[in-house]
Amino acid sequence: MRDNAKYDLVTVSSMGVRITPFDRQPVHTSNLFEMQSTSAETNVLNVSASLGLNTMVMTRFVKDSAIASFIKAELRKRNISYMGPDIPQGGPWGYRHQFNIADSGCGMRGPIVQNDRAGEVGVTIQPSDFDLEKIFKVDGCRILHLSGLIGAMSESTTRTCLEIARYAKANGTLISFDLNYRATFWKGREDTLRRDFSEIASLADILIGNEEDFQLALGIEGPEAGGSGIAGKIDGFKGMIERVREAYPNASAFATTLREVISANEHHWGAIVWCDGKWSVEMPRPIPVLDRIGGGDGFVGGLLYAVLRGWDSEKWMQFGWATGALATTMLTDYASPVSEDQVWNIYKGNARVKR
Repeated sequence: MRDNAKYDLVTVSSMGVRITPFDRQPVHTSNLFEMQSTSAETNVLNVSASLGLNTMVMTRFVKDSAIASFIKAELRKRNISYMGPDIPQGGPWGYRHQFNIADSGCGMRGPIVQNDRAGEVGVTIQPSDFDLEKIFKVDGCRILHLSGLIGAMSESTTRTCLEIARYAKANGTLISFDLNYRATFWKGREDTLRRDFSEIASLADILIGNEEDFQLALGIEGPEAGGSGIAGKIDGFKGMIERVREAYPNASAFATTLREVISANEHHWGAIVWCDGKWSVEMPRPIPVLDRIGGGDGFVGGLLYAVLRGWDSEKWMQFGWATGALATTMLTDYASPVSEDQVWNIYKGNARVKR
């Protein structure tokens, strides 16, 4: 990674807001909701931003919008800088920021999430919105994180992610790519997205995704039928990663999470990381869950923070596991650690009061 970079971690994203009912109640019976600024990609930035690193999101905003002003204020509060143009709304049927309407679930009632993205301004993001030369060549960036969500939103966002990945790679930036396959985003564009995602993956140094992500986004043959239970799932994932490594030899690290849902309030949470011939595995163990949304992003955020800190790959896995677990204790959909020590105490299972 570049030593003289202004930015530690940069991403491309479409910003929106998430509204959730009070007291873990369902959406359809609730009258009071809390609103927060959100996106999967800025959720990943939040761990590094909370712990003092320099992060930035490249995006678009709706001009003169109160929602856009709210999002900008929330990003500043979270220590995440932003870059991108303000786009005129274009009338009542024009552009807006997405709404994510979600409850947390409780007990055996699982969470329900409704994405309302019609007219979303982020769909129109263009490569020309950003001064790539200044960001990646002059100022410098250590890691660019891309997600399959923004990558698949539209032809425009796909082209933006491709061009930014190419430019960043050419200027010494490491690329992290979380495949995040979503069938609804891919419908009708399967062939072109498979081609474009494969190019981004070929540029990536760190590839993140579960078995379905690698199969459906990149066309990798899935895990072979083997043993049952979590051990069989881990062995199958390991075998599949060997095939991914052959197809994408530029990548030097691969990661995924393991999750078994016992109830909305208890999961068994684990993680796997491969780097430089070494497997690091955290076997799933029980964690309490307040709100599960964002746990996976919390894992990626912690993993990338550990990479930026120069730790070994086992610590990447451990720190990511703990920041993912931390995210599930918060009613936001991102993890906001107060210190590294807090994260390591979560990993160790030490929940004693700290005075």
